Formats: sequence, C-alpha cells, structure tokens
Amino acid sequence: MSVDVERLPAWPEMAVQHLGDLSGGPVLFFGGPYSNLQATEALLEQARALGLGPDRVICTGDVVAYCADASATTAAVRDFGCPVVRGNCEESFGAGGIDCGCGFEEGSACDLLSQRWFAHAVADLSAEDCAWMARTAPEIRFTFHGRTVSVIHGGFSASNRFVFETEQAALAEELALTDADIVVAGHSGKSFTAGIGGRLWHNAGVIGMPANDGDVRTEYSVLDFDRETGSPAFSHHRLVYNHEGAARAMADAGLPDGYREGLLSGYWPNQDILPEVERVG
Repeated sequence: MSVDVERLPAWPEMAVQHLGDLSGGPVLFFGGPYSNLQATEALLEQARALGLGPDRVICTGDVVAYCADASATTAAVRDFGCPVVRGNCEESFGAGGIDCGCGFEEGSACDLLSQRWFAHAVADLSAEDCAWMARTAPEIRFTFHGRTVSVIHGGFSASNRFVFETEQAALAEELALTDADIVVAGHSGKSFTAGIGGRLWHNAGVIGMPANDGDVRTEYSVLDFDRETGSPAFSHHRLVYNHEGAARAMADAGLPDGYREGLLSGYWPNQDILPEVERVG
C-alpha cells in the first residue's frame, strides 16, 4: 500500500459501548455517511422500511467527510439516535484536530483533496456537533445468537488502518487483537466478509461514496440469523439515493471536482489507499 498510516493510539477497554444481546432480529450496519445528506436520508428511510429502529442500526463512523452537508448529515444521524463508532473523523473533529486523521500519505491525491473538504466541514459544524462526536465510543460490542460481535472503525491496532479483503495477513493480525467472534469494520470504503480461523471479519462498506466499481449506488449490510446453517450471516446491499443531488450540493459548496465526479461515475478520484491487486483501470 502507498498509504503511510499514522497510527492513532489504541483505546482503553473502558471506552467500549455495550449494547447487550441483539439476538431478537436483524441488525443493519452502515459506514461513512461522509456528509452525503442524500445518501444518509435514503439509508435511514431504508432502515425504517425494514422495520429497524435505532436500537438495531449501527454506524461504523466517519459521519462527516468528502461531501457538502456536514452539519445536516450529523443532525440526521444524531436525531435518528443509532449508536455510532468513533471513526478517525469523529476523533479529529471532536478533539479540534487540524486534519481528518485518515493517515493519507503527505502530498498524495487523497491528502490534497482532504484539505479542502476538511476546511469546508470545520466551517459548517457547530461546537455541539463536535462535542457529540467526541462522546462516541471507539468500539461497540453486543452478542448475537451466542456470538460476540465487536464493531470498530478501521482496525484494533489503529482506528485509521485500512484493511481490505485481499490482505489476509492484515486481517489475521487484527483478529489476533480481539476475542470477538465477529468483527464489523468500516473506513476502507469497500464491503466484504472474510472467514479466518472460524471467525468473521466483515466490512459494511460506506454509504457516502461508491465502492470504486462503476456503480453509483453505495453499500450497507444486514446481520441476521441463518436458520439453515444455524449461524449468523451477513447480506450485502446496494443503496439507491439521489446521487446527482449530492453531486450538485458539492458543486454549489465549491468543493473539489474529484469526489463529486466520483458520485456520478461510481469510481474514486484516485486509488492511493488500495492494494495493487484491488485497483481498477
């Protein structure tokens, strides 16, 4: 990978948010709203259509990032009331940081683009928004049909670690740092479910940006109990939303073209964070 990950400190065990036993029905996961209000509203509407209230929906963090509506997106997630993992963006905004804390290599395309959207978000967010972000937990835990589930942002070694499906060594390394049977993560922007040593590592994807595969729809997932196998199982889903409206909002806000064009093409403006094997084009 070309990313120089600046490790954020590990969190203390006392920072874990415990939700208890959620075996009573499915649980929906979504990550990376990324200030994309249109996608956030569509995701919350989908949760309601599935009959899932805020007690059965979990966000893997980075509520605010690339898109235009930082404060409005934060308000939508806060008002819905679902648990939110503290991503590197929540950590940065909550602590009054000077950048997003993503760990992008200095001078890379991701680094240069992030400077613009970060400044826009800082101007849009209120002190109350940032205080709410600071109160989010770096890890959320619950049990599901006898399995322990840990929800984090990037990795256990660092909240801003990018972990991808093709990186089996990294997945094993991160799983060695937890006793959870199932790990749900975000941050990397691409969904997958990987089984390693009888345990699962699942990435729910993000709703605020496409998955760099030419599909303008974004991604979320649902955890349910498979009665045929007698085990918890994840299903991956695409989110249809007003991506053209989100792109117009970015243009109106004067944000860089790269991520706006990504909403319209389904491809990221760069692939700096991806392992070579996962790059396209």
